Amino acid sequence: MPEPVALPAPITQFTDDEVLFRDNIRQFAEDQLRPHVKEMDEKAIFDKDLLQQFFHLGLMGIEIPEQYGGGGGKFFDAILAVEELSRVDASAGVLVDVQNTLVVNALLRWGNEEQKKKYLTRLAADTCGSYALSEASSGSDAFALQTRAELRGNEYVLNGRKLWITNAKEAGIFVLFATIDSSVGYKGITAFLVEKDLAGFTVGKKEDKLGIRASSTCELILEDCRMPAANVLGEVGKGYKIAIETLNEGRIGIGAQMAGLARGAWEFAAKYAQERKQFGKTLAQFQGVQFQIAQMATEIEAARLMVYNAARMKDAHLPFVKEAAMAKLFSS
Repeated sequence: MPEPVALPAPITQFTDDEVLFRDNIRQFAEDQLRPHVKEMDEKAIFDKDLLQQFFHLGLMGIEIPEQYGGGGGKFFDAILAVEELSRVDASAGVLVDVQNTLVVNALLRWGNEEQKKKYLTRLAADTCGSYALSEASSGSDAFALQTRAELRGNEYVLNGRKLWITNAKEAGIFVLFATIDSSVGYKGITAFLVEKDLAGFTVGKKEDKLGIRASSTCELILEDCRMPAANVLGEVGKGYKIAIETLNEGRIGIGAQMAGLARGAWEFAAKYAQERKQFGKTLAQFQGVQFQIAQMATEIEAARLMVYNAARMKDAHLPFVKEAAMAKLFSS
């Protein structure tokens, strides 16, 4: 008899380790995170003790190799974590997402060994990271940067201002983009590893937002901020490549945020429809409401499948840029 052919696993089929990981985060989110969500949102402050629990659970260094104190997990694990946290609190999902899919991923791919030893160990243990690209005239047009970096001896001096920077209030390490020569356009953009306590570096005004309020969004001010040339991430003038490729991965993280948030909202809606009564029946007994609940559930499932597929493709080292963009577009 011929050998049985192993069939490909469904996208939603998890390994035992993935199931355990997901279930632990889901339980933590319900028991430890949910009681704080309302207060954190109203005060627009992320609870410091809760953030320390994130580090203790390994949520802030999921893909960081064990040799640097991290969990040594896969990108897909980070996506599961972001989805489960976002189901309960979008602010928690954003914080963990930026840390893992942007900051850690950028260091893993572009950092040299000295930078990895210095920064990944801190990111895994107790230091929050932030990704500083956007400026007043550089949002969607990501590379219209005004922040300048000038080489003076063995130091770079940075001047400029960043806007809408997520995790800025909590962060101790920033992956920050500046241009060393605006005359050459995107080819002058360089990525730097900026520490919060550097002279000339200030975290400015915190935005008062309508939603995701516990997640800090601030401006950064650089006034003759000096740092060693060794703090360049990757190559001088190749910051645009780091930004583009890191944001490709980040789009999958955004997709996980939105899928988790939508799931949480759907669960509230379905529960309410089963409890609220009108004309002697629960809302869920009206066919028109059933249509809406079914349509929502279908779209959420489609979004999750797109996010999971893109994450699996990244872990398999397959091209995933199109799939990541579609996952972000559809889920958001």
